[in-house]
Amino acid sequence: MAIFEISNGVIMASVDSRGAELKSLRSVEQEVEYMWCGDPAYWGKTSPVLFPFIGVLKNGEYRFQGETYQMTKHGFARDMEFKLVSHEAAEVWFLLDADEETEKIYPFDFRLEVGYRLDGKKLKVLWRVENLSEEVIHFSIGGHPAFNCPLNPEHRREDYYLEFGRKDCIRCTVIGTDGLVDDRHVVHELENGRLPVRAELFEQDAMVMEDGQLQEISLLTPDKKPYIKVAFSAPVVAVWTPAGIEAPFVCIEPWYGLCDNADFEGTLEERKWGNEVQPGKRFAAEYTIEVKQ
Repeated sequence: MAIFEISNGVIMASVDSRGAELKSLRSVEQEVEYMWCGDPAYWGKTSPVLFPFIGVLKNGEYRFQGETYQMTKHGFARDMEFKLVSHEAAEVWFLLDADEETEKIYPFDFRLEVGYRLDGKKLKVLWRVENLSEEVIHFSIGGHPAFNCPLNPEHRREDYYLEFGRKDCIRCTVIGTDGLVDDRHVVHELENGRLPVRAELFEQDAMVMEDGQLQEISLLTPDKKPYIKVAFSAPVVAVWTPAGIEAPFVCIEPWYGLCDNADFEGTLEERKWGNEVQPGKRFAAEYTIEVKQ
């Protein structure tokens, strides 16, 4: 476990080799910290990489080629030590290869690379999943970055806003208290593309928007000025803060995958929003965090 810093003179970031997890994103000039600190009293992570699953599996298991495997929420990558591949002034890359332990619960020969690259006020988060085996790999991958909200401790979280890059409404998939998708949906009408960060938005779990209906989400201060924007092309995005407590952070999570439906009885290949990579090929995806102040 080691922390690696990158900087371009405008913003700087710190990444932990454990989980290849982004731990800090700061403005150099203003000395403002945008990432949640990871206080376990609320939530002990800051920006885990979700792989090879996102969310909860029904009964905590999945089926592949007639075998049943157990899997914890969000997969195992977030808790594993990554190898440092390269470390330059404004870019850093990490690597996780399959081993005997991962193959017991995920029977694929994979290589996962996670990179962070600074460009102006933007931090680009990059993922590569390479198939080193002779059969198709099936997986999900996603981000879970948590941002300080309120940004100023003298403010209240409920006075902040989410802005969705569209003006009308968003359609949210309902996640039950068991962490599984049910058949209900909730439509939130937006006011000038915004919603206040109200506790009732997260009474059960995350707000989950499917079908590529969004390409960006921003956090706004009480005077409706954006301070963080997350841009992505993922088909699913979630917004989350723990239910029932006034946690001082909000997560904006681009996902290439989703938790199981409550009535799901299928195999790994049939999981919704799942991805696959042919032998010898590679999947690549990314999202961007932009500091707006």
